[in-house]
Amino acid sequence: MKKKLVVLTGAGISAESGIKTFRDSDGLWEGHDVMEVATPEGWRKNQELVLDFYNKRRQQLKEVEPNSGHNILAELEHDFDVHIITQNVDNLHERAGSTKVLHLHGELLKVRSTQNRNLILDWTEDLYTGDLDPNGHQLRPHIVWFGEDVPALEEAINITETADYFAVIGTSLQVYPAAGLISYTPSVTPVFYIDPNPISIPNLRNKVDVIAEVASKGVATLRDRLKSGFSF
Repeated sequence: MKKKLVVLTGAGISAESGIKTFRDSDGLWEGHDVMEVATPEGWRKNQELVLDFYNKRRQQLKEVEPNSGHNILAELEHDFDVHIITQNVDNLHERAGSTKVLHLHGELLKVRSTQNRNLILDWTEDLYTGDLDPNGHQLRPHIVWFGEDVPALEEAINITETADYFAVIGTSLQVYPAAGLISYTPSVTPVFYIDPNPISIPNLRNKVDVIAEVASKGVATLRDRLKSGFSF
């Protein structure tokens, strides 16, 4: 049986494809205060602004391509049982060929009913006020906003608890509950931490291999170490 490699990815891996990180150093996302475009309060206050914001993100996604980091993770499925848990809302992992991708924070190319969170539709074009679900309710971006539950968290925990290897790529480990996933890894599971500016991970029982590189270079290093039978 293939060893199970669980990978938690964040904005850093998509940034190399040209997608801006969720929040720049000034606290803005594509020029907007995240509270205006990524909270239920922002939606209630200015639905048109929120719809326009995600329409632009959706269009931007059509203009970018997976990078070598995404591609290498897909290629690793030849040798490992790879499960990707991503905080990203883009589809670059899927487009690179990864077959087991769990989106913690939703997906840009899906929308859902404002009245039934389980009524989710594929959606590749712009979304407007007046676009309704089959029951006549307004549709909204299928994005987990600040202050909302993370429905996929339980599945992510279950996946993490059975990891033979766990890799963290391009995430600041500051956004919870996603950042807390690492604490669910079995204590004997090696952890690979790929980030150009790594932080210390408190109270972690696991041995950690820190790869201080951007995502694409770090994933190449990860591949080489895994294939060589790396051990601490």
